[in-house]
Amino acid sequence: MSENVAILGLGTMGSGMAANLLKVGFPLSVYNRTRTKAQPLIDAGARIASTPAEAVKDASVIISMLADDVASREVWLGENGALAAAKKTAILVESSTVSPAWIAELAKQAEQRGLDLLDAPVTGSRAQAEAGQLSFLVGGKDTTLEAATPVLRAMSKEIVHLGPIGSGAKMKLINNFLCGVQVASFAEGLIWIERSGLDREKALSILKTGAPGSPLLGAISARMVSQNYTVNFLLKLMTKDLLYAQNEAELSNVDLKTAEVARSLFAAAIDQGFGDQDMSSVIEPLRKK
Repeated sequence: MSENVAILGLGTMGSGMAANLLKVGFPLSVYNRTRTKAQPLIDAGARIASTPAEAVKDASVIISMLADDVASREVWLGENGALAAAKKTAILVESSTVSPAWIAELAKQAEQRGLDLLDAPVTGSRAQAEAGQLSFLVGGKDTTLEAATPVLRAMSKEIVHLGPIGSGAKMKLINNFLCGVQVASFAEGLIWIERSGLDREKALSILKTGAPGSPLLGAISARMVSQNYTVNFLLKLMTKDLLYAQNEAELSNVDLKTAEVARSLFAAAIDQGFGDQDMSSVIEPLRKK
């Protein structure tokens, strides 16, 4: 592979994405605030950069995978930011779960520099990122996506072009809204099971194989039962996603009442110190009641 790629952000998702790019031979530069997470990638052949600007200077495709609007803005537009340093032919790919409003602003800034942006958040968590089995939800121009596809394909099982810029961000928020509500409601349901006198394993088997069942419920139930909260999806990020979803839905005159309730449960878990654990730990404050 001859195209140079840069990845900005090596959290739960970015590290796995970067590793898969290296596996198929893309020359890769990475930037992360802390070097520790970058070391395995450096050992595998990645070049570590001390700033976003340094990471992107030779990159044909620049991918950002960060926590929120604030982090994304800082990496793209802050001091030593990626946007000002990107070469004129680079394709920008914002894969973070951010607000459509920020995507619109970033796209405008990119256009002013003659650069094309794709908003391409992903579905999947740590396991899918490590296995190269993510799904990209893409907004942007057909021609831009076509040019970026070889890079995205190395990290994914599916690339879905949803429409113009901002379409991916909207779809991702709808996806995470539904996930967050399911996780919160299942936490309440599992507490009910545990206190009801029912056989927990039999009850869970009925739920997982019946109408409420889903891949998410299966994974989340195992983590809640074992109380293993190794991060697949950070609890504090789901709280943020629910807020972004509420704000975006309001623009379409939709009041996400269930998101508000779910977000209150996640916020309570953050208050009790679970923000940096897996989102399944939302159940723990309920267990303490």
